[in-house]
Amino acid sequence: MLIIVGAVIVFAATLGGFMLAGGHPGVLLHPSEFVVILGIALGVLVIATPAHVIKEIIHKTKLAVTGKNAGRKDFFELLKLLYEVFMIGRRNGLIALEEHVMNPQTSSVFQKYPSLLEHPERLEFLCNGLKPVIDGKIKPDQLEALMGAELQAKELESDHPVHALQMIGDSLPAIGIVAAVLGIINTMSAIAEGPAVVGEKVAAALTGTLLGIFVAYGFVNPLAARIKSNNASDQQCFRCIMQAVAGFAKGLAPLTAVEIARRALDSSVQPGGEELEAELKKLGTK
Repeated sequence: MLIIVGAVIVFAATLGGFMLAGGHPGVLLHPSEFVVILGIALGVLVIATPAHVIKEIIHKTKLAVTGKNAGRKDFFELLKLLYEVFMIGRRNGLIALEEHVMNPQTSSVFQKYPSLLEHPERLEFLCNGLKPVIDGKIKPDQLEALMGAELQAKELESDHPVHALQMIGDSLPAIGIVAAVLGIINTMSAIAEGPAVVGEKVAAALTGTLLGIFVAYGFVNPLAARIKSNNASDQQCFRCIMQAVAGFAKGLAPLTAVEIARRALDSSVQPGGEELEAELKKLGTK
């Protein structure tokens, strides 16, 4: 919910400073300027962006507002799941993993970790990485390249909404100028109506410039940055899975493969080494 807190701070600082200087918030309310600026921005987005990217922008904006990112607990569960899966493969043979990988939703192992089941992309990436290991259709040293190619494609795809929002953010100040020019044209046509009317229309025109800059740098560009940060968090999950699965495929012990993945995580989400090892050893005795 930090994004909402930030939005409140932006509004409070802008209106608060304006009112402290003697301004009245009512003079900033010009519906025509809102229609022109936000309407043009929406039109630009529709023209420049494919429909599936627009849907993804809406989806990722909702995630940004709710603030649901993979945290330390999520990575803790992910590493525990990976260890359990690897232990099954080590003890019972890789073929024993087939029932879990082919039907993860009904797997007794996967059901213990709902945080992964709630994210189909992460679950699919893990299963896609394990299937070649089970089938034996690929050499262990080739698996990391295969998963890396899929990860790279996911990174490129996840950045499409960011680029679209950045494009809109960069366009909004110029769109504000368009609204201001329209306002000045309207002002000039009413110049004979007296200073009071002219002053009101000039204020409306200047509000257009303000609104374009305000929305761009106060909301759209920061939203793009937040989505990019969320994407980086998702990529950490994929990279964690890739490193662990690739290590296991190369013959590393389950504990070692999981430890490599743990150490590659950011410190903000990285589970403690001793705590994780203690939990994994408990799983290994079951």
